[in-house]
Amino acid sequence: MNKLIKPAKLSQGDTVAIVSPSSGLAGEEDMIWRTKVGIERLKSVFGLKVKVMPNALKGNDFNYNHPKERVDDLHAALLDPEVKAIICTLGGDDSVRLWPYIDLNIIRNNPKIFTGYSDSTAVHFMFYQAGVSSSYGPLLLTDFAENVAMDDYTVNSIKQTWFQNEVIGNIPASSHIRKYGLKWDESNKDINRESFISNGYEILNGKGKATGHLIGGCMELFHSLKATDVFPDKNVFDGAILFIETAEVHAPPWLMEDYVRAFGSMGIFDKINGVIIGRPHDDVYYEEYKEVWTHMLKEWNQEDMPVFYNANFGHSEPTCIIPYGIQAELDADNGTFSIIENAVQ
Repeated sequence: MNKLIKPAKLSQGDTVAIVSPSSGLAGEEDMIWRTKVGIERLKSVFGLKVKVMPNALKGNDFNYNHPKERVDDLHAALLDPEVKAIICTLGGDDSVRLWPYIDLNIIRNNPKIFTGYSDSTAVHFMFYQAGVSSSYGPLLLTDFAENVAMDDYTVNSIKQTWFQNEVIGNIPASSHIRKYGLKWDESNKDINRESFISNGYEILNGKGKATGHLIGGCMELFHSLKATDVFPDKNVFDGAILFIETAEVHAPPWLMEDYVRAFGSMGIFDKINGVIIGRPHDDVYYEEYKEVWTHMLKEWNQEDMPVFYNANFGHSEPTCIIPYGIQAELDADNGTFSIIENAVQ
């Protein structure tokens, strides 16, 4: 695999851009309050300036009907010398529609921090094809706008990944989880979501250490993108650590088995060195998904490959950042996950 270009690190006083490459919910009248909370946290918690791109808050109907304008915002943010990072407002279900309008040269020639998860997986794959590392990480309306205050685990990951250019190091599992999905009504903004103690990483499979570059995203996007030009060349999985998580749609176990079996039939299991799996949203099918993975790994003769479960990224809050293309290590004997290089320059 060719090394991906790393974006420059963030510092207090830098400007970040807000874009909506997927859902336009951040611009809806009943959601503007939450958009403002996320923007204020970027300022007050991280000392950043915020530039909202022209089309980012025009709402759901506009976003759906104008994929090119969504790309225009992304290109403009990349080309703007003031902007040092780009933050997605939310996921969605159709960011693959950006592909005909994306200029990979603009991404390649203007590497900047780009963050999002869920449907943003498609945009991350576009950055990957451009040769630029991006961050499977926080969204404006979820992590930055968490009720009452951001989680320390999330804040620490942001600072460790984006605000310094040393090796990131050990990524512990969060000591607690927020089990229930976000309560979007404004009346809930001053009510803490209930937290539960987490049992940390579970080792589903394998032994010893696995190292490799990180590639992955949202399981449902892997399924929908695998036959498109957006999906990475299979060679990029050679020697990789696959990170994978599931959306809030709660795929039934029989369907999850189909999704995981595809990794075997596509030859990906034979290429990668290890897997780290995010905690299922709201713990739905928590035990059933474990059984699916162990069954599929046995089916494809991968019983020695280290596989971690119950990690905190994507739809699991609080969340850590997973930077694409960066070297990581899974130590199944000691139950540790580490990112063994820096994510930014």
